[in-house]
Amino acid sequence: MEKLNIRKLWAVAALAALVAQFAIASASASETAKVFKFYCAQCHGLTGKGDGPNVTKDFPVSPRNFTNAKEMDKLSDADLKNVIMDGGPSVSKSPMMPPWGKTLTTEQVDGLVKHLRGICQCKGKQG
Repeated sequence: MEKLNIRKLWAVAALAALVAQFAIASASASETAKVFKFYCAQCHGLTGKGDGPNVTKDFPVSPRNFTNAKEMDKLSDADLKNVIMDGGPSVSKSPMMPPWGKTLTTEQVDGLVKHLRGICQCKGKQG
C-alpha cells in the first residue's frame, strides 16, 4: 500500500512540475508580447509590418517589415539579437533603431527573437 502512495506522490509531483513549466512558458510569451508592444511596435507596428504609430510620412527610414519572410530568412537569430542589443548603427543600419542592450534582459531579447520568428513564420539563416 505504501509503495502505491509513493507512486501516486511522484505522479502528482511530475504533473505539478509539467503544469508549472507550461505556466512559465505562457507567462514568458505574455511578457514577450508586452515587451514587443512597448519597445518595438512604436515603429514596427503591432503586427510587425513596419507601420507603427511613430512612422509618419516624414519618418527618415522604413522600419523593417517582420512579416516579410523572404527578407527575414536572410538574417540569423544572432543577427536579430545583435541589432536589438546594439542598435541599427552596429549593423550599418539606421540610427533610428536604438540599442536596447542596457534596457532589456538577455531573456527578453531572446524572447523577442522567437517572437519575430513567429511573425515572419521563418527560421532564418542558419549558422
